[in-house]
Amino acid sequence: MNDFKKFCLEHKGGIIGGLIAIIIACTGLVRLLVGVVIIIFGIWLGNYVQKNKDYVKEKLKNFIDKF
Repeated sequence: MNDFKKFCLEHKGGIIGGLIAIIIACTGLVRLLVGVVIIIFGIWLGNYVQKNKDYVKEKLKNFIDKF
């Protein structure tokens, strides 16, 4: 019993993460979370492009010229 308790204490983050993943998978919240992640990525990408306009233009131009 002590070994099981020790295991649970050492890996409680993984156990909690696994339980949350099971709940998300079973309830269909995956679609919502994917949507939120896409929105956050879009916000981050827009902010990055705005702050690094010249760098992004140059990289995009070089990428298009390769084709």
